[in-house]
Amino acid sequence: MDSVLVLIAAPGSHAITPSVIEAARDLGAGAPHWLAEGDAAEIEAFPRLPEFMVELRRHAIDAATVSIHNRRKRLLLADMDSTMIHQECIDELGVVAGAGDQIKAVTARAMRGELDFEQALRERVALLKGLDVSVIAKLLHDRITLMEGGKTLLSTMKAHGAYTALVSGGFTAFTGPVAAQLGFHENRANTLIEWNGKLTGEVGQPILGQQAKLDALREIAASRGLSPSDAIAVGDGANDLAMLSEAGLGVALHAKPHVQESSLIRINHGDLTALLYLQGYRRAQFVTG
Repeated sequence: MDSVLVLIAAPGSHAITPSVIEAARDLGAGAPHWLAEGDAAEIEAFPRLPEFMVELRRHAIDAATVSIHNRRKRLLLADMDSTMIHQECIDELGVVAGAGDQIKAVTARAMRGELDFEQALRERVALLKGLDVSVIAKLLHDRITLMEGGKTLLSTMKAHGAYTALVSGGFTAFTGPVAAQLGFHENRANTLIEWNGKLTGEVGQPILGQQAKLDALREIAASRGLSPSDAIAVGDGANDLAMLSEAGLGVALHAKPHVQESSLIRINHGDLTALLYLQGYRRAQFVTG
């Protein structure tokens, strides 16, 4: 056995019903190994797997074929906006600055891969010129919410010796507090330039985009005597694709259509604990944050 099919449903949904397992067995699958009764299971790969994957489209279940070799990763790299948190921070800043709709439209196109990321970031940041820096702390307190399962993901991987990095195309003013709250070892992001307590409408250079995320994966892995194959990476936008493609496990989480089409592992129903199931952790092994 070189690989297993991992089935993941939304926590508590029990969407992986006996009838789903029976459908797999009818196509030649063996008995499932439950990672969380009704919510996550793994099945040894079987010849008629493609037929079963077609059947799964009728159910709220994510499925991914994962190699059993080097399965538990020693490095986690994660995007922040719409991945570790629900929001896009620059969109939230745009609302306060009175340019919410304009900035959200550019963000959506950039995350779909329709615009050059660096150009789109500069364009959006320029619309924040004159915004009081104090609004960032207020947004963090009032608006920014953590994605479900994030603390458990971090706590469990760290308890098993993994190194964790938050790598964002957003801003250090947000990644610093979010990384501290979740327990990341380090964070990397862009810097909003400020003067006399107000944003200047400029972003520090160089801009952390798709290539910088890939470089971060390679650099952090090398610094710890690891390779990208020892990493699991998660993100949702076009600027995450290179990082997701090179990591040993690259996970598109509730991702944009273009990103889903370009990713082998897609999680649309589960939360961030899905990354633990993909690595073979049972729910009983989770460390809650």
